Amino acid sequence: MAFFTDPNILMSTKLLEILYILMGLVLIYTGIRNLADKTNPHRYGTLFFWSILGMVIGAGHWLPPLTSGILIFLMTIPAIARRVGKGKSHLPAKDYMENMSSKLGMKIFIPALSIGIFAILFVLFTELGALVGVGAGVLVAMIILMFFSRDNKPTTFLDDAADMLGTVGPLSMLPMLLASLGAVFTSAGVGTVISNAVGQVVPEGNVTIGIIIYALGMVLFTVIMGNAFAAITVMTVGIGAPFVFSHGANPALIGMLALTCGYCGTLMTPMAANFNIVPVAILEMKDKYGAIKNQLFVACFMLIFQIVYMILFK
Repeated sequence: MAFFTDPNILMSTKLLEILYILMGLVLIYTGIRNLADKTNPHRYGTLFFWSILGMVIGAGHWLPPLTSGILIFLMTIPAIARRVGKGKSHLPAKDYMENMSSKLGMKIFIPALSIGIFAILFVLFTELGALVGVGAGVLVAMIILMFFSRDNKPTTFLDDAADMLGTVGPLSMLPMLLASLGAVFTSAGVGTVISNAVGQVVPEGNVTIGIIIYALGMVLFTVIMGNAFAAITVMTVGIGAPFVFSHGANPALIGMLALTCGYCGTLMTPMAANFNIVPVAILEMKDKYGAIKNQLFVACFMLIFQIVYMILFK
């Protein structure tokens, strides 16, 4: 309780930590629920995976870094051994879903829209931050859904969360690991290594070539790491700062568009699991790379457009 009663810690930090604790409890509930589900062929591995992930997320603030690292390593064992599964789905009957869809119509999008609206409101009118706003938006969305139907109870949201996590499986932890990878690469000096290598190829002071390599590097690293936010730090240190910004290019314009070039890489890679693999699993698409194949043309077109834009308005 010392953390939550400390006056030196911002309220936004305290509220965010509460959200992490709640997420951790949901993950642990997912593990326990799967343990009790005899239709799950890998009950114990599933319990182990989700419970440890819940502990790391819910109690990560108080766990020593080494302990967190060991827990994350242990957590990957059942995932690698394919011992994380899902039992019987508890989705409502198809007729019920069709009836509710007809009854609600476009109102069904209000709960999802409220999450984004609250995130924006919290950024504009409070000092609590967007993430706390997202948490508040989720709570409001739950209340709206309960208002829409009496069948929506707190246990309904818990069970739906467990079903969703079971569908996604261990891939749900990939964005977190990839974001951490970006920090590891930066600390390890990968940006400096890239800078030295590019310096042997790019003519000194040629901003145009520097912009092209910066943009393509963002795409390549995002494809590898699955996360443009993880790639931007490494590529800015290695290419953006020494070969583009230092020669007079507008850092606000180029930096912003370099990040969106990275988003083009997001559309091309299975490593961006939350964009390209999770939807495939949820929609039960036959082609597991179907989302990527449909996005390739758009990604390439936007990449070329943004590179030209950066060169013209640098």
